[in-house]
This record gives sequence, C-alpha cells and structure tokens, in this order.
Amino acid sequence: MRIGVDLGGTKIEAIALDGAGRVLARERIATPQNDYMATVMAVAGLVERMEQSLGDRARVGVGTPGALSTLTGCIKNANSTCLNGQPLLRDLQAVLRRDIRLANDANCFAVSEATDGAARGARTVFGVILGTGVGGGLVINGQVLNGANAIAGEWGHNPLADEDAGSPCYCGRNGCVETWLSGPGMAADHRRHGGEAIDAATISARAEAGDARCEACFQRYVDRLSRALASVINIVDPEVIVLGGGLSSMARLYTEVPARWGRYVFSDQVSTRLLPPMHGDSSGVRGAAWLWPMEDAE
Repeated sequence: MRIGVDLGGTKIEAIALDGAGRVLARERIATPQNDYMATVMAVAGLVERMEQSLGDRARVGVGTPGALSTLTGCIKNANSTCLNGQPLLRDLQAVLRRDIRLANDANCFAVSEATDGAARGARTVFGVILGTGVGGGLVINGQVLNGANAIAGEWGHNPLADEDAGSPCYCGRNGCVETWLSGPGMAADHRRHGGEAIDAATISARAEAGDARCEACFQRYVDRLSRALASVINIVDPEVIVLGGGLSSMARLYTEVPARWGRYVFSDQVSTRLLPPMHGDSSGVRGAAWLWPMEDAE
C-alpha cells in the first residue's frame, strides 16, 4: 500500500492506493493557514488515520507547492509562503518515523498521468499545469526528473518569445510564460484588448458561442501555448504532453495547438501527442502516491 498526500494552499488531500492503483481510502481537510508546524501535523494526522482505518503501514509520498532546495534541503519557490525555508521533508520523516518521498505538485501530476493515466506506456512525458499558475514536470521511463537545481520542468518561468516585456511575475521577472498562459494571464490579455473583466472559462465559453473578441483572445492564447510548448518539444522531445489545471478543460486546445505548433518545432513533423488528463483533479494526489514505484513499495 502507498499513500499520497497533496499539500495545497487551501486543502490537504490524502489517498491510499493498492498495488494496482485502486483507491482504498481518501480524505480531504483544510490547510492550516500561515502555520508551518500545524501543517506538518495535519499531514501526519491524515496519514496516521488512514493507516489505522486500513490496518496497514504505507509508503508515503507528498506533493507540495515549491521544491526542495539542493542547497539547504528546505522548501523554496512555494506560493504557500509559510513553507519556504522550512525543512518539510525532515520534519515529516521525524513525525511519521519513516522515509518520505517529496516532490513538486506538477511533478506529481506528471508521474500520475505517466504511470496509469493518459500517457501510460510512454517513455517520455511532460505534464503541464495551466491554472492560476503555470508549472510542469518531466517523467522519463517512469521516473520524475528533478534536475541539478530541483527545477526541471519549470517552463512557466521562462520568457515567452516574440512578446513584449509583459506583466510582472511573482518570481520578480517580467513576461514569464505564466503571466501569459495562466488563467489570470488569459483574463488580463482579454482586458488589454478592450474586453471586460471576465475569467478564462467565460472567455472560452463565449468564444465557442461566437463572441469575436473572446475568439481573438482564445486564438492569441493558442498561439502562445503553441510557441511555449514548441520550446519544450525542441529541448525534451517528449512522446506525450498532458495538460492539467483548470484551463486543460478547453477542448479545442487539443486540436488547435498541435495544428499550429509545427511552425515553431525544429522538425519536418511533430509526433508528440497532446492529451487531456485521465485523472483530472486527482492526478496530483495519485502522483504523490506513485512517487514510490511498485518495486519500492513491495
């Protein structure tokens, strides 16, 4: 048995899986706000209650916003700022008295979809988060790639080519992919071109209904996403790219982006498949559980 924990800014979800990936138990609680030790104890409490109810001890994986610094061993780059600078992995291992595997939440999404999701069987998978932020994770032969600086897959903080300086990003730079391709980024682009203040889901729905201004915004989004993913393909050349996050529900992306990204990819053809997620909102927590592959959980 393995337990995955998705540690989010507003909720903490835990899931227990058997060896075949079947869900044995699931629980969700609110995340303690701005209280690091309360968060550690909340995660540990979820795991312990789940083990008691199932009568078994599990391998535990945790997905977090941010990543472990290779310099300090503490969390960095988390938008849940009370985690930054804290030895989360060490503290969870001390409380739960076992080894824990911890990874960025986008990496967990990618692991989930590569293991038993939309990209099952693919050797190279790039998992994309398009939501309030933009993230990514790379899985090669079933293993997540963390990288020398623990930032592999963080394409959301590359500049988007052929654009102006763009909006400021929370990371301190301007014009990051995230500022264009996140939900708030799409909404901001719509306003910049004279549209009213509406969210990305409304823009997409109105574009489908024939609203010309929303359709123009959607087409700008498609072109930007095509260029941004083309840069990933040129470097990584994955077999499959899986989209996650709230904007992944825009069905037209899966036909229009592959139809356009070829003009930006350095190849005479593009065999990479762009797919929606199989597990939807559950991919992150499932991926945290799958941080322990089958051979390690036995």
